[in-house]
Amino acid sequence: MLDRLPSNAIPWILLAASAATIGGALFFEHVLGYIPCALCLDGRQPHYYAMGAALIAGILSREANIGILVLFFLGLCAALYLWGAGISFHHMGVEYGWWAGPEDCASVGGSIAGSLQELQSSLDRGVKPPRCDEAAWTLFGISLAGFNFLITIALAALSALPLWRYFRESRGEV
Repeated sequence: MLDRLPSNAIPWILLAASAATIGGALFFEHVLGYIPCALCLDGRQPHYYAMGAALIAGILSREANIGILVLFFLGLCAALYLWGAGISFHHMGVEYGWWAGPEDCASVGGSIAGSLQELQSSLDRGVKPPRCDEAAWTLFGISLAGFNFLITIALAALSALPLWRYFRESRGEV
């Protein structure tokens, strides 16, 4: 099935998948009220960068011959998604207690409270600051960090597919 997927469509699929992933994270945050922890926010960064690289690759791709610049940006996407998978895997390990999280595990850089009075008011209302070592939401035992890991691994593989095709064709292995 992947052999039938045109290489020039892959950047657009990557862009759409990353946008959907970020959209899902923002939905959980702003609609459902799940406040992201510091590692959650870190896990979003590779998607933002990959969306830019995928957009450039999509604009540069032409017909079946996608060109070396497109391959460069798709390689960059693959590296960014692997970086994201590493962040998500680390976050999963913190959630499952495999290793300790960062010292500032419960801080989100100002999105909880801007002053001591705001913090006290939030605590009085029962607002619980996010923790990196507690999964805020799970489905079938998989946390949001786990889903991000699975998504970024799949997107890294998809990003690398045109590179793999290029190297296979350059060796004459069609």
